[in-house]
Amino acid sequence: MKLAFSTLGVPALPVPDVVRLAATHGYHGVELRAHPEEPVHPGLGPAERAEVVAAFEAGGVEIMGLAGYARVAAPGDDGPVVAEIRELLDLARDLSAPFVRVFPGASAEQSSEEADATAARRLGTAAEYAADLGVRILLETHDSHRTGADATRILGLVGHHHVGALWDVMHTWLGGEEPPSTYAALCTYLGYVQVKDIASAEDTTPLPLGAGVLPLAECVELLSREGWDGWLCWEYEKRWYEAAAPLPDLLGPGRDHLARLLNESA
Repeated sequence: MKLAFSTLGVPALPVPDVVRLAATHGYHGVELRAHPEEPVHPGLGPAERAEVVAAFEAGGVEIMGLAGYARVAAPGDDGPVVAEIRELLDLARDLSAPFVRVFPGASAEQSSEEADATAARRLGTAAEYAADLGVRILLETHDSHRTGADATRILGLVGHHHVGALWDVMHTWLGGEEPPSTYAALCTYLGYVQVKDIASAEDTTPLPLGAGVLPLAECVELLSREGWDGWLCWEYEKRWYEAAAPLPDLLGPGRDHLARLLNESA
């Protein structure tokens, strides 16, 4: 498995500094938060996109994926949501990023059947465009669909290789789903896995990897046993928790912790 971290942990940090952190601490790649408050987002012009690619190539670090914010199950017209996904896919193509992350984002007013159908319809519409660009859209286990079982209700309706799943280990745990059940649900769809750690279900302030309660060792052991060799991406939610310790000081120990888990599971 290859290791990455998300720029959610280093809000607004310039791209050259992000690349330097990854290279210095032994990470193979970076998940870029694609949001207007960040250096990388769909509003970048061609020259700016080329500069991002050059910076990563010079540092020997991969752009693992783009973390977008399209909410595919949300109420409303399909057009704006599909357009948002297409903009993310265009950016991913230009940056040679293999994945684009989207959220479910259903509302409490929708029935689960309506939300699932809405998400599947939009993802199915975007799937052919994604296939043409060679990018996969990944639905994260998050918010209204936080377990693997929830996500597969949508993914099964889509039935397209270029629409898959992103397993966020915190959300499946908060949803009461055990790692073997999550893997069984998502294995045929799985793009990559987001790891993190927290103190409890009531306190989700990000902690150093291994310092909290999430079943990281069990997840890594399970993935290794199943022969899965994709990306483990550390999503440290510093952007939402200003009091959390700075991520740069934690990157080295975090990489070492994941490496130990991988070695122990080999």
